[in-house]
Amino acid sequence: MSIAFPVSPEFTGVAARETRDRVLARVERRIHEFLAEERRSWAALNADSAELIDCVTRMVGSGGKRLRPAFCVAGYLAGGGDPEEQVIVDVAAALELLHTFALLHDDVMDDSGLRRNEPTAHIVHSELHTERDWRGEPRRYGESVAVLAGDLALVYAERLLADCPPHARRIWGELCTELMIGQFLDVRAAARFVPDPELSSWIALFKSGRYTVYRPLAMGAQLAGASELQPAFERYGLALGEAFQLRDDLLDAFGSSDVTGKPAQLDFKQHKMTLLMSIALRHEEEVRELVGDDLAGVAPERLHEVLIRTGVRDRVEAVIGERIETARAAVRGALEPDWASALHTMARQAAYRDK
Repeated sequence: MSIAFPVSPEFTGVAARETRDRVLARVERRIHEFLAEERRSWAALNADSAELIDCVTRMVGSGGKRLRPAFCVAGYLAGGGDPEEQVIVDVAAALELLHTFALLHDDVMDDSGLRRNEPTAHIVHSELHTERDWRGEPRRYGESVAVLAGDLALVYAERLLADCPPHARRIWGELCTELMIGQFLDVRAAARFVPDPELSSWIALFKSGRYTVYRPLAMGAQLAGASELQPAFERYGLALGEAFQLRDDLLDAFGSSDVTGKPAQLDFKQHKMTLLMSIALRHEEEVRELVGDDLAGVAPERLHEVLIRTGVRDRVEAVIGERIETARAAVRGALEPDWASALHTMARQAAYRDK
């Protein structure tokens, strides 16, 4: 499945866009052929083992925006990389499998029952345990399978990086470390539950700004031998990452699960100290009085109404708009006009998505 980004009126680089989409189509084929070969090999050795690989394949095949591969490919091509090289395909595919790992683990940690409008892996395997009348606790079994599938996706990502040169592998190591630290800070902030916009910004920085945007762009640029683009990509990525995370927060708070494919108001129920909630609690007395120290105990409908009435939603939308303009300015002049415009289009799609 290739990723087709809507074309901004400003983006006239049709050839560049088509080249990017061709590379992304190769990335998609690489992932699916890799997983299919793994399944064939393991099924021949032990039929039961294929069930774990199927868990990874099911998550990959359920859709997704493929943002990390797209930004990696864009960084590579903007840096003058050869679109026929295999290494960019493998690295971009590895980024999507890394994301698969993160999602499988996230769903267990968040106790989420829905992902991309389908039951999450731990729910599916918990139900299989029950249907098969096996021994032990179904929930524990389902969570164990999901965690192992996530681990396997990470192993597969590492295998796809076999030919990745050391200078790009260093960025991969930094990306993975930031992802884990960001996830820990997110879990810790939910348990601590103290309004802290600075900490929430750091979490957004690690989990979105660097992991989703900047590091994939930087890996692409390094593979293309264009390390001079990294300062511009960092400014772009960090600004867009914050906008991306704020959109995530808004979609959780105000979106429909029918559209997002995930449970609505899950952040509220999980006591997540999101950037949105941190801003609301810091600036709005009415929100503080409503929430107290029990965010999960507040009716989502009531919190939804208060966040709209106090202007929090509008304030966050304004911050998103400002961050998008910062990202746009970061690459204007640093890249060829067609690629600067392409990245602006990608930024707007990421920040103004509906799921």
